[in-house]
Amino acid sequence: MGEIKVHEFITVDGVFEDPSWTVEWWPWDPKMEEAVGALTASASDILLGRRTFEMFAPAWSTRTAEDDPGAPFFNDTPKHVVTSGELAVDWNNSTALGTYDPESIRSLKARTEGSIYISGSGQLVRALLADGLVDELHLFVYPIALGKGQRLWGEDGEGARLALKSSESYTNGIVHLCYGPAAAPGQA
Repeated sequence: MGEIKVHEFITVDGVFEDPSWTVEWWPWDPKMEEAVGALTASASDILLGRRTFEMFAPAWSTRTAEDDPGAPFFNDTPKHVVTSGELAVDWNNSTALGTYDPESIRSLKARTEGSIYISGSGQLVRALLADGLVDELHLFVYPIALGKGQRLWGEDGEGARLALKSSESYTNGIVHLCYGPAAAPGQA
């Protein structure tokens, strides 16, 4: 059975949208590169929301391994897209799952060997967290507060109870926090 592992670049004030603000920290600390690489290396599938898919497809579909070592992962790995409509973009190994349905995601997890990688896809991630379907939430927290922008947890959305599994800091000031589901209050 597959595990869902979410990867997000996020500011200290919770903004994750349009991570162009991460450029200032490039190139990454080698340990950070290893951490992100470990997430993709263990993944056999990718799960994305429609908007993230539509941003990733043109950005990755034309890249080669010579352009970016991550290109083969994004281009060759099966991609499952939560969307209420047809996929407007043709990208190798992509399948529309339909509208968000927790049972559809459970079915995907059951038939997947390896992990299921998610990046971005905030609306989808919030729904998965609310339904207890995220096994690991990897937040790469950048030392910047933007003061505005879409936050991973919106003001009107549900929160989430998490348990810290590991943490690591890098020479560039970025901190990697890995969370898993927390036990319900009163449970061990």
